[in-house]
Amino acid sequence: MFGNKKTSSSPYDIETRECDVFIAGAGPIGCAFARKLAELGHNVLMVDTGAKLSPKPGEHLKNAFIYQRNVDSFASVIRGHLQTLSIPTSDQPVLTLDPAAFSVDLANPDYKGFVMNGQNPDQVPYHNLSGSAATYAVGGMATHWTCACPRHHPTIERTSLLSDAEWNTLYPQAEALLNVHNDQFDNSIRHTVVKEALQEEFTEIKDPYRPQSLPLAVQRRTDNSEFVTWSGADTVLGELANNPNYYQDKSGGVLEIVEQHQLKKVIKNGSATSIDYAVVQNLLEWKEVHVKAKVYIIAAGTVLINQILFNSEIDAPNSGLYLSEQPMAFCQVVMLNDILDKIRQDPRFADRVQQHQQENPHDPIPIPTHDPEPQAWIPVSENRPWHCQIHRDAFAYGDLRPNVDSRVIVDLRWFGIVSQQRDSKVTFSHKFKDTFGMPQPTFEFDMIHEDRNRQHDMMEDMLRAAHCLGGFLPGSEPQFMSPGLTLHIHGTARMGDNPNDSVVDTNSQVWGMDNLFLGGNGLIPRGTASNPTLTSVAFALKAAGYIDSIL
Repeated sequence: MFGNKKTSSSPYDIETRECDVFIAGAGPIGCAFARKLAELGHNVLMVDTGAKLSPKPGEHLKNAFIYQRNVDSFASVIRGHLQTLSIPTSDQPVLTLDPAAFSVDLANPDYKGFVMNGQNPDQVPYHNLSGSAATYAVGGMATHWTCACPRHHPTIERTSLLSDAEWNTLYPQAEALLNVHNDQFDNSIRHTVVKEALQEEFTEIKDPYRPQSLPLAVQRRTDNSEFVTWSGADTVLGELANNPNYYQDKSGGVLEIVEQHQLKKVIKNGSATSIDYAVVQNLLEWKEVHVKAKVYIIAAGTVLINQILFNSEIDAPNSGLYLSEQPMAFCQVVMLNDILDKIRQDPRFADRVQQHQQENPHDPIPIPTHDPEPQAWIPVSENRPWHCQIHRDAFAYGDLRPNVDSRVIVDLRWFGIVSQQRDSKVTFSHKFKDTFGMPQPTFEFDMIHEDRNRQHDMMEDMLRAAHCLGGFLPGSEPQFMSPGLTLHIHGTARMGDNPNDSVVDTNSQVWGMDNLFLGGNGLIPRGTASNPTLTSVAFALKAAGYIDSIL
């Protein structure tokens, strides 16, 4: 379906591919572009640096039986897929090392800057986003994400660069692509009592911002309601995940997804106003591939899209600037005795509790063994500028020991807003390379005084919620987590209506480039607290409509 030829070039032949649209990054954003553009009749070639981990491209790995039975075991899967972006080097000598063993004299200036395993000698620890990481896989972070898909608050988080009418069109489309629901856990005993306890505590919060069910990209299975299907990039692709030629018979285009192929850079034409071709490294056969397309879309992750722009020498002076993240306060509580007593006495739960106790007479907990977990939230609002998730889920942290009964544990995660400041940024090295041979990223992140005070107030709010639900689980008392750990960095390729303070316009097109577009959380142009994926998919859908109009 795509042009494919080889041209002679030393030291080896270079394969050349041709297509209508080239996309780097097979996460949910790249797949949103691919789905929409294939539907509209364009042939799409999408590459990803990572491997395909599932029969269908980009499936959520938590759909496996074992992880639905024990969600905490999924935490190790997440940790295994996250590759830390910047690790400061250590200059502390190991004085207890065997004197005859090899060691480096760290005082010798000739050795300064020697790195292995992704260490970064340029990284100042205090300004690092030490929790920031990338996932290299077909499906990206959608292979292990929480699937939380709230809409951004219309005045506190959402950008006014798009009209209300556009948001009212794009958000439902994005929710449909991701298969978002807010009722798939409403039959859960745990979910019900946790949500109601929060509503009784936060009576001053009125609709639509009171404690409620969390919008999730998930659907409960009809063959066995104990299980759900979490949305992945395959969900966004729809029928294309099963048949890349699906739209061809409907006068549409074709999609090809190529794994373990890394976009190294894009090459500008002579006038430097458009992209001539993309340079891709075939990591399986270690060959160079040149891709010739009409349009190029980079949707490789918030930091990595800027890495590619830097390596391509694209004139985008605001690339990497205005970096913002979401400081996170976290704790886990053991539910109150009073809440468990209410479960025993509540007539709504009587049949299930009685059946469970008959089948498990020695179980002191009235909650059925496979009762779904709580999935609640308190949205961002005017007097509470933070996003609150109250649930039980798998992250790279917070997993429980096997002797802790998950049924009585509730996780609280409060995400804060940090305003976008030009001086907070990610830069890239001309000297040091990452694991994939690309310029090493270095973070320079800080918060202004107002933002710091806001996070302090956020922690107080989380303590209030925790108090109404239970007592702190030893080892998971309230704390602020490592910066960047939410994996919700935004602003590095921000959208705007002026090239002086942004990287792309409102159609996600790089300023000054005729056929180069970006996608992902980096485009979000103001500080936010809520999960960003739904908004980023909405941006991609708008951009895809514009791309169709110019092809």
